[in-house]
Amino acid sequence: MAENSVLTSTTGRTSLADSSIFDSKVTEISKENLLIGSTSYVEEEMPQIETRVILVQEAGKQEELIKALKDIKVGFVKMESVEEFEGLDSPEFENVFVVTDFQDSVFNDLYKADCRVIGPPVVLNCSQKGEPLPFSCRPLYCTSMMNLVLCFTGFRKKEELVRLVTLVHHMGGVIRKDFNSKVTHLVANCTQGEKFRVAVSLGTPIMKPEWIYKAWERRNEQDFYAAVDDFRNEFKVPPFQDCILSFLGFSDEEKTNMEEMTEMQGGKYLPLGDERCTHLVVEENIVKDLPFEPSKKLYVVKQEWFWGSIQMDARAGETMYLYEKANTPELKKSVSMLSLNTPNSNRKRRRLKETLAQLSRETDVSPFPPHTPKSCTKSSKSSTPVPSKQSARWQVAKELYQTESNYVNILATIIQLFQVPLEEEGQRGGPILAPEEIKTIFGSIPDIFDVHTKIKDDLEDLIVNWDESKSIGDIFLKYSKDLVKTYPPFVNFFEMSKETIIKCEKQKPRFHAFLKINQAKPECGRQSLVELLIRPVQRLPSVALLLNDLKKHTADENPDKSTLEKAIGSLKEVMTHINEDKRKTEAQKQIFDVVYEVDGCPANLLSSHRSLVQRVETISLGEHPCDRGEQVTLFLFNDCLEIARKRHKVIGTFRSPHGQTRPPASLKHIHLMPLSQIKKVLDIRETEDCHNAFALLVRPPTEQANVLLSFQMTSDELPKENWLKMLCRHVANTICKADAENLIYTADPESFEVNTKDMDSTLSRASRAIKKTSKKVTRAFSFSKTPKRALRRALMTSHGSVEGRSPSSNDKHVMSRLSSTSSLAKRCV
Repeated sequence: MAENSVLTSTTGRTSLADSSIFDSKVTEISKENLLIGSTSYVEEEMPQIETRVILVQEAGKQEELIKALKDIKVGFVKMESVEEFEGLDSPEFENVFVVTDFQDSVFNDLYKADCRVIGPPVVLNCSQKGEPLPFSCRPLYCTSMMNLVLCFTGFRKKEELVRLVTLVHHMGGVIRKDFNSKVTHLVANCTQGEKFRVAVSLGTPIMKPEWIYKAWERRNEQDFYAAVDDFRNEFKVPPFQDCILSFLGFSDEEKTNMEEMTEMQGGKYLPLGDERCTHLVVEENIVKDLPFEPSKKLYVVKQEWFWGSIQMDARAGETMYLYEKANTPELKKSVSMLSLNTPNSNRKRRRLKETLAQLSRETDVSPFPPHTPKSCTKSSKSSTPVPSKQSARWQVAKELYQTESNYVNILATIIQLFQVPLEEEGQRGGPILAPEEIKTIFGSIPDIFDVHTKIKDDLEDLIVNWDESKSIGDIFLKYSKDLVKTYPPFVNFFEMSKETIIKCEKQKPRFHAFLKINQAKPECGRQSLVELLIRPVQRLPSVALLLNDLKKHTADENPDKSTLEKAIGSLKEVMTHINEDKRKTEAQKQIFDVVYEVDGCPANLLSSHRSLVQRVETISLGEHPCDRGEQVTLFLFNDCLEIARKRHKVIGTFRSPHGQTRPPASLKHIHLMPLSQIKKVLDIRETEDCHNAFALLVRPPTEQANVLLSFQMTSDELPKENWLKMLCRHVANTICKADAENLIYTADPESFEVNTKDMDSTLSRASRAIKKTSKKVTRAFSFSKTPKRALRRALMTSHGSVEGRSPSSNDKHVMSRLSSTSSLAKRCV
């Protein structure tokens, strides 16, 4: 390689041999002569040598140059040709030649004669700063690269390297052959080699050769310095120079974004499988096997290499980010022992019970952290005095502690993964964000983290030493002033924080890459920084709901009852300090519409901090939350799920006090469920007999076992996959967990006899009508035997209402078969 060779100029001088060594030798000789003069010739009088400037040809015609020499009080003479030098040479003077052109014959003659040569910018610079003329062992035209130490790599043409080294010396720079920590800039002609890797690891700027050429073009500018950021950044080697990339496993939107970033960062991209590609960037969370056998020259890397290179503004080492084939190809855990049908035998009931118990064991996470804080000596999980029969109050208290612990972990992730690295000094490539931008984004997050860490510790002490009389309300009253102080500044300016993130991500590629890298880490659960920062906005309303639930399950004689009321009031006080303008009126209107549409909807659904996320129309597939075949509407809010069924009979209209009328409520309230009660979301695989089915594993605080709710989506407008991801994301937000994907389980319906194909058939609707009619008959009559005539009349009425027409011959045949099943009604009575 040329970088390891020693180049020699036409005069026999070394051009690339470490020039710093040569300079140091000149300094040592000068010191040695000075020392000799101070010892051996003390008594002799040293002759005085005066510095004299000789203005060569065009330099003598520049008035500003003559004025500058007068300012620094240096004598000068003018010279038109080299022949005149013999008459000017004198031992009384140290001659310094000022030459305007370092490429003409006069300069070459002076250079061969070992004369001291400088350019006009050196004189002007000394005059401006009031300094004497610098001593340089080489011709020095300007000081544009003074104090810079350069190293070269990747140059194969000797002539080009000699030219660059010469220009650096003319601008005052120093060359080192070997790369070390004193090198300020690496000039690279390729992105390979040991020097390049070391420069990347040390964060040393890596420059293109054009940097030196452009700096030389600006050699006559008085205040120009080649190392200033604005000029230097124009010629930094981009991360993907010499790279041709292809992408695998990314969505179309992500792929387009990464292709645009590739071109912005100096690279090129080609379709997957093109032999000219140097790198294959893989989404390792999705791709479990490559579609082809890669060549030995192709780097197959994880996406972190791509974003990491952009973040540190240099091509990262591939060996740290090589893609490895996953050992386990399954993306999600499969539940193979779950039937969503109503069990028809003891064996099926027992199997369903065992499966639910297994899921319950996997779901129920210990409320106690794996490592006890050093400052506290607490009992281990195994010795925790948990009540043998857990009360509803204990269940809610445990949930409150679990969500508080998760919330603290989320805040810690925001600080440690995002804020601290952005605030660190000495970042590779310089600061990613300005200090004011960091302050705008994170605000009072550290203060909120400190308060909730204390609340979590106090809740942990209470749970470890549980007693029904322990006061949870006192804990929140204790920190109410801190909550009032820390929350409003953050929540009120959250929109500004969000806008700052979006703006910086668009304008600053390194910040965009920084977010991509960190958001892909397990701690973030694939959530964006904006999604994580919204947690404080949601946390206090969530705590208020849990405290309300806790108060509901607290006995009246328990002293914590009144304390909880005060704690809830203190939280409401904090929320009233939050700017009322931040509440979205449109979201509130949607909640009112739900209340009007659902008969018997609980009043506590109305909350200024609650918003409607999605409405989904379904059919119940099991015994819960209502009979199989019932039409059920699910209203997903940011913190709860309202479950309502279609009303069988709608009477009257709603009239407001102002005389305005609304259509009658078409739905009947079944249950308002906090999202924290959802322990698992089961995605039922699609088959010919099973379409758009899913289930929820729910654990109400008053129940000792989990309850299974199963549904079939009846509309294809919202894909089931999107709905389940949306649901899991809000469940995770409610319980302050980052890993929302772990809430989804995939269930195989083939072994469960799950069949949704008959849900809309005539026979199925008639069967459901029989079930509803039999219940009505049971409620209406007190005797056990139902007259066949009454049952047949009820069947005909219900069947006709379902179809909206008179029964046909086929329908009559079906009804005749159904009417003979009076034993079904007897069993239901």
